[in-house]
Amino acid sequence: MAKFHRLQLGSRGSALARWQADLCLDRLRSDGVAAATVVVKTSGDQIQNSPIAEIGKQGVFTKEIQHSLFRGDIDVAVHSLKDLPTENVEGLELSAVLRRGNHLDAFVCRTCKKLEDLPAGARIGTGSLRRKNQIINRYGNKFIIEDIRGNVETRLDKLDAGEFDAIILSAAGLERLDFGYRIRSLLEPPFFLPAVGQGAIALETRVGDQDTLSKIKPLNDKFTFKSVIAERAMLRRLCGGCMVPICGFCEVKYGELSLHGRILSMDGQKMIENIQTIPFDDDAESLGISVAETLINKGADKFLKEIHQHKTREK
Repeated sequence: MAKFHRLQLGSRGSALARWQADLCLDRLRSDGVAAATVVVKTSGDQIQNSPIAEIGKQGVFTKEIQHSLFRGDIDVAVHSLKDLPTENVEGLELSAVLRRGNHLDAFVCRTCKKLEDLPAGARIGTGSLRRKNQIINRYGNKFIIEDIRGNVETRLDKLDAGEFDAIILSAAGLERLDFGYRIRSLLEPPFFLPAVGQGAIALETRVGDQDTLSKIKPLNDKFTFKSVIAERAMLRRLCGGCMVPICGFCEVKYGELSLHGRILSMDGQKMIENIQTIPFDDDAESLGISVAETLINKGADKFLKEIHQHKTREK
């Protein structure tokens, strides 16, 4: 008789991460798959007082979960896709991506409905260089933009305590934790582009684990999967990560994949972008690489060199 095995899903312990893991659990159980969640502490969760860029490297929210997966302590790693580094870990693979939630960023404020309504000198909290530099690119030095860390609830508490006049958060994160009512407005293209993979939940497995793969495959959304493959290929070709002001969003419409990529200079003053479209059945990774190379040909390599030099000086 085959030994009973309950599928073990590895997740961070934050409320949002647990929400995402619970969504996967519900979907699996509705398909008759026995599953449970294992909470894994990550570097990003344990270091709460420093900006992400100062912690030192990509993967601060994923590497410990990936180690647990590789060792066989868990069967599936559940990630916010935007936190997952684009370089594959040997022996692991991105196996499924759930249907994407809201991919936009949200403006949260106690006094104003829109970002442009804030007075000069208003303090905006964000932990993202991508968000910061897009605001600077449009509004110059009108606002004071400061780093903010902590989970969604902590950041909202800091706003309510008056530490900031406004904060920028992922709309999907707010909606998933029932804080959607706090959203005053959404930051939309062409002004604002999201992070690569924003709003998507990724499932990572061990290469060759066909039993686990067969159980999670029904959770995969093919449209979201192809979209994020294109976005991640662009980011990987640009050698970018969460500490680099690179944005990208790929959408499926009229049977085509359309990828909008953007990179900003370290000070936010300059911006380069490119949009390309291919038939849906064509290679999504090639689309991402093509957009990235177009950005490089338009001068993105100078931005990347500047960013690298800035990081080297900070070490």
